[in-house]
Amino acid sequence: MRGSATDPRPAPTRGRMRRTAGAAASAALLLPLLGAAPSAAAQDTGRLQRAFASAAADYHVPLSVLLGVSYLQSRWDGHGGAPSVTGGYGPMHLTDARAALARAPHHSQGAEDPRGDSARAALHPDTKVPDDSDLPARLKTLTKAAGLTGIPAGRLRTDEAANIAGGAALLAAAQKRLGEPLSADPADWYGAVAQFSGADDSGTAAAYANDVYAVIRTGEQRTTDTGQRVVLAALPRLVPHTAQLARTGLRHVSAAGTECPASVSCEWIPAPYAQFGNDDYGNHDLGDRPASQSIRYIVIHDTEGRWDGVINLVQDPTYVSWNYTLRSTDGHIAQHVKAKDVAWHAGNWYVNAKSIGLEHEGFLASPDAWYTEAMYRASARLVTYLAAKYGIPLDRQHILGHDTVPGPTTAAVPGMHTDPGPYWDWRHYFELLGRPFEPTAGANGGLVTIRPDYAANRPEYTGCVTSGEPCAAHGSGEVRLYSQPDASSPLIKDVGLRPDGGASTTDVNDVGSRAETGQQYAVAGRQGDWTAIWYLGQKAWFQNPAKQPTAVDAVGFVVTPKAGLDGVPVYGRAYPEKAAYPADVPAQEVTPLPYQLLAGQKYVVGDAVPGEYYYSVTFTTDTHRVVVGKDLYYEIQFGHRVAFVRAADVQVRPSVL
Repeated sequence: MRGSATDPRPAPTRGRMRRTAGAAASAALLLPLLGAAPSAAAQDTGRLQRAFASAAADYHVPLSVLLGVSYLQSRWDGHGGAPSVTGGYGPMHLTDARAALARAPHHSQGAEDPRGDSARAALHPDTKVPDDSDLPARLKTLTKAAGLTGIPAGRLRTDEAANIAGGAALLAAAQKRLGEPLSADPADWYGAVAQFSGADDSGTAAAYANDVYAVIRTGEQRTTDTGQRVVLAALPRLVPHTAQLARTGLRHVSAAGTECPASVSCEWIPAPYAQFGNDDYGNHDLGDRPASQSIRYIVIHDTEGRWDGVINLVQDPTYVSWNYTLRSTDGHIAQHVKAKDVAWHAGNWYVNAKSIGLEHEGFLASPDAWYTEAMYRASARLVTYLAAKYGIPLDRQHILGHDTVPGPTTAAVPGMHTDPGPYWDWRHYFELLGRPFEPTAGANGGLVTIRPDYAANRPEYTGCVTSGEPCAAHGSGEVRLYSQPDASSPLIKDVGLRPDGGASTTDVNDVGSRAETGQQYAVAGRQGDWTAIWYLGQKAWFQNPAKQPTAVDAVGFVVTPKAGLDGVPVYGRAYPEKAAYPADVPAQEVTPLPYQLLAGQKYVVGDAVPGEYYYSVTFTTDTHRVVVGKDLYYEIQFGHRVAFVRAADVQVRPSVL
């Protein structure tokens, strides 16, 4: 969805749902998500490292525990004192949602039809986000830390050392409530870490604590957003005392009905399949995937709203749906639609019918309404599980952002969504998936994989708060594309977004001239510190200096028009030919988008797929059909979004130059 250009922060909402949980701790859950551990001998004498050491000593919390908790909250970043999506501040993500989160539009603002199928009329939901209500304890930890430390709340929000001290005080207080000594052994702090998560059930708390101890076991080291080097030495033999979880008093609930890995906390909050009029029903379609049709995509979204309000919306049959929602504070997951069924989340019916949608609590237009490490890790584990179960490759042509889903028709292109946006860290996310973006060829490989350094790469965006005004400087996984190897030249134009030929902009929601981490393109030229790629039928240039590269070389296969063709159509969906439809299913138009794949140009090719259409326009399922054609399509990386070309129009070649 699009980010707010007025105030991207969400309002506290009513209707907080009870959360269920996964299984309690086990040794299997302590396996690290990342394999390589930094050297335990690594040293750091920076200001932030000293702040952690000082707070650990003052509050008698093991340094490894304090560093491990902070890493899972913020990866030790302070975000310049800006709050996260849930009003969390500083390296310890101390929450003060009442002060941080004033107001925001609700999820998708209810104005679009993400089903994306012209065979069925658009919904007109009248759902509204509930009004303000009391905040749960997990969103008020900063106030509690202020009481424990005597440090003013304002300082806890902005002073990193004070924030770390506040987190240490909360951990020590949790340890005392459990009747445990302030031990120097990190194994003795499992219960306190579980309580620090703010979860109100044992499964969510255990999943959080297991992740913290996984970080401690493997160790970590990184440079923060303020240039501070922080090191957590590995303790590979550490085995926490997980039995402490039973003394936390947290309720134990079943995760029955969910389709989640055991390494996350998951609950079942169903989206209703309900009829509310003669022809209206919602908010998803029953199916029989993968038996009836394959699942090829996982689509990453952000919620543009707080957890409580979004959970309410997905339970309204007049609204839309998605398969899973992930919570920022602790990585907790709610499942709403079974994988066998088709949720309405992507705005493109072809993609909906072949995908699983994940909504992450966050805001694309608020660069410092940051996603927590706990949520990134829970999401990565869920995606890894789903990809293995359904045979989905872990690459950017199958793990899509909502912003890379194509418009199904020309008319739909300008209204397609732009989340999770330029501040989602795809590079880190794919490292967590175990598929880091590494070079696979030399300069003659013919392809590049976009891969800027997220923290150092800071392109200017506008419109986060006020239209036309610059956004706060922030790391980004995207590079900007120009018509010439010169940053003063015009940006690449997108005739789909602007049929009148208008120029692309730097607006945070304008994807017309942007390429993002993990996407692959065919090389169209090189000049000094600049690299050109084929993009939307044009030669697009981006800065790629050798000393700070924003892409790595790759090799693969590309498509180009068959000999004798000046150009071939590009499609936003792979629908069957007319002859494939049975008599009781209306044939869908195979309509091209307003783009051309021109002779001499090359685009990275993905899967070859038959044309396919899921006919589902009635509440009862007896008329539902999956129509499969004989015409084949190739998925390609055409611009910022993926697209399709007919196999009969193109030839596939190795990318090597």
